[in-house]
Amino acid sequence: MEPYRIKVVEPIPITTRDYRERVYAAGGYNQFNLTADDVTIDLLSDSGTGALSAEQQAAGMRGDETYAGARSWFRFREVCADLTGYEHIFPVHQGRAAERILFSALLKPGQISVSNTHFDTTRANVEIVGAVARDLPSPEAADLDSDAPFKGNIDLVALEEVLAGPEDVGLVLMTITNNGGGGQPVSLENLAATSALCRKHGVPFILDAARFAENAWLVTQREDRYRFHSPREVAKLAFRLADGCVLSLKKDGIVHIGGLLALNDVELAKRCELLLIATEGFRTYGGLSGRDLDMCAQGLLEVTDPMYLRERAEATAYLADCAREAGVDSVRPAGLHAVYLNAARLLPHIPSSRFTGHALASELYLAGGIRCAELGSLYLGEIDEAGVLHKPAPFELVRLAIPRRVYTRSHLDYVAETLAGIAKNPEQVPGYRLVEAPVMLRPFRCRLEQVREN
Repeated sequence: MEPYRIKVVEPIPITTRDYRERVYAAGGYNQFNLTADDVTIDLLSDSGTGALSAEQQAAGMRGDETYAGARSWFRFREVCADLTGYEHIFPVHQGRAAERILFSALLKPGQISVSNTHFDTTRANVEIVGAVARDLPSPEAADLDSDAPFKGNIDLVALEEVLAGPEDVGLVLMTITNNGGGGQPVSLENLAATSALCRKHGVPFILDAARFAENAWLVTQREDRYRFHSPREVAKLAFRLADGCVLSLKKDGIVHIGGLLALNDVELAKRCELLLIATEGFRTYGGLSGRDLDMCAQGLLEVTDPMYLRERAEATAYLADCAREAGVDSVRPAGLHAVYLNAARLLPHIPSSRFTGHALASELYLAGGIRCAELGSLYLGEIDEAGVLHKPAPFELVRLAIPRRVYTRSHLDYVAETLAGIAKNPEQVPGYRLVEAPVMLRPFRCRLEQVREN
């Protein structure tokens, strides 16, 4: 059961299919163009969509709005320093601000940023400074159906070849858990080996730690050496293997806004601090209110509670099992923050050129008012100026991201029932073609139209 009681409720919109077809067409068949009132179950993102606890609300009331050196800042710094072990703590308004500041201070044009998998906004921030993002996922990640425990790992053989080669590597960025790779965890063994390689070659090692607590939970469940460690102990070990971190607190901080940049290198920290003050706010608030800082600090304490993490893991596994029983496969084994559906297997009649993942995501909305995110060729494929796909993504996935402490099992049952309805007649699902596509961050602003081919 959920290890909490529901104290405040919010009604959710119940709409008809006719209504959904009208608003979705008007929005160019892009789920980012839907409004909250158009959506019944919102699984678009787990970022900033969680429910605050009573203690977080109480902490917010204690927020100190002093411009510089507020009491809220010192509480935030104490919690973050204890968790991460890093010397220099910088609050920011969200994770991508931390990325922008760090990459601007660290990366040079032409340098390589190596990762297990860069997420889309992370990749964009790398490319904005003129650097090149390169993904080196583990070989196990290629088998969606295997139960390999740590598919989120970086490929250590490939990483050593890149670090020892002629290219100029500016940093290694490890995403925990690996969101772009199916929400799969990274083992502490892999983190330690990556840390050793980076130190050997003198390359900074940074964690993208938005889901550090969920990664820590999965380590305690799947890595024998840490089976009797607490999630917080594992998280502390992970942070101390790296030189710093960028962290969206909208995920495992369980807040609606907030982020963290934390570093050990004093000279790099000085450069980042100047950029922070120029673009985010003074170093002791970084674009956040005192109320936000206090709620972030409390969220970082709550998120490693084993009871909370166990229920979150069980809820995600439950949805994955229900989907599979309905005839819709997903990436195995299930992670914590999302279920990644295998759209290509369900919709073999839709080629990647007609955006298979987007087709399934669209049908989930049209059939049940369920909003979610495509992680296939619309997101990862290479597309020319005419909107034609010429290099598809390796997989056609749909991410059902589960907000923290928001939906009950009956909501997940509704999602599974909607999937079961689609699986009964999958050949009725149409494909899509692009009619507008921005150069960068395509899924957020593109427009599409339906295509029904004979």
